[in-house]
Amino acid sequence: MKNSTLASLFLALPLGVLAAPAAFAADGECGKVTEAEMNWASAGVAAWVDKIILENGYGCDVTLVTGDTMPTFTSMNEKGEPDIAPELWVNAVKVALDKAVSDDRMVITAEILQDGGVEGWWIPKYIQEAHPDIKTVDDALKHPDLFPDPEDSSKGGIYNCPAGWNCQISTANLYRAYGAEEKGFNLVDTGSAAGLDGSIANAYERKKGWLGYYWAPTAILGKYEMVKLDAGVPNDKANWDECTSQPDCPDPVPNAYPVSDVFTVVTKDFSEKNAIAMGYLSKREWSNDTVGKFLAWQTDNQGTNEDTAYYFLENYPDVWKAWVSPEVAKKVEDAL
Repeated sequence: MKNSTLASLFLALPLGVLAAPAAFAADGECGKVTEAEMNWASAGVAAWVDKIILENGYGCDVTLVTGDTMPTFTSMNEKGEPDIAPELWVNAVKVALDKAVSDDRMVITAEILQDGGVEGWWIPKYIQEAHPDIKTVDDALKHPDLFPDPEDSSKGGIYNCPAGWNCQISTANLYRAYGAEEKGFNLVDTGSAAGLDGSIANAYERKKGWLGYYWAPTAILGKYEMVKLDAGVPNDKANWDECTSQPDCPDPVPNAYPVSDVFTVVTKDFSEKNAIAMGYLSKREWSNDTVGKFLAWQTDNQGTNEDTAYYFLENYPDVWKAWVSPEVAKKVEDAL
């Protein structure tokens, strides 16, 4: 999700009881592996995909432990356990991670989210197809009639994040920066994450316009095709850090949301002692579109992370078979 939002959301939940440090096997064997089943859906599914492939394809003994961004990173950095954080949103721990890597305590492997964590203002694909001139935020703000405020149809509406999320601050600042009020738009309070999701679902069901903040990969964007608007300017990191993301920004200017780097991270000790697992992890990555689709399936079917991992392996063989040899792929398929 959102850079500083992630940190604030994930700090609230505990890591749980970690397994003992892995006992590594002899050369040519995988041995024991501990991996964080982090407490948001895409990362939790990734952990189960790893468990299924590593156990059935490579003969590893994988234990999943409860995980979260800050507690997992801290435990890996200070205690060397668990071995793997499958989906670490790097911007939330960048300074500390850079130091851990330079001090030979941790190793960054594959960029698990090929597109990175993406944020921005979005519109439904059917609106963009009907109005191909709408490509940027400024383009959309020329058409308040296409994106009506649900409480006042004489005005356009820009859907904001729930209170307490950093994206509520950035969206409000960008609302001012782009002069949206002067262009006929209100800033719509969604009240909660469910309210924000529901506003998109409701717009799609009625084939109405919708304009507002969202992020990928998510189940909502896996289920409903949305188009991210170009901010019209590149990301100015210094201004973002000093103004766009700050609640007391006096004079915001248009700015693009930064893309969050999202990697799989392992402990240095594990990287040196388990070449088999490292060979797999160095290739394991997927697109936001793929993640969004299996998260949508998970939501619609009330699936667990394990259920969704099996769904992914059964329905996206072209994705995961690129990570492994034909021999390993055959072993995994036989186990499904």
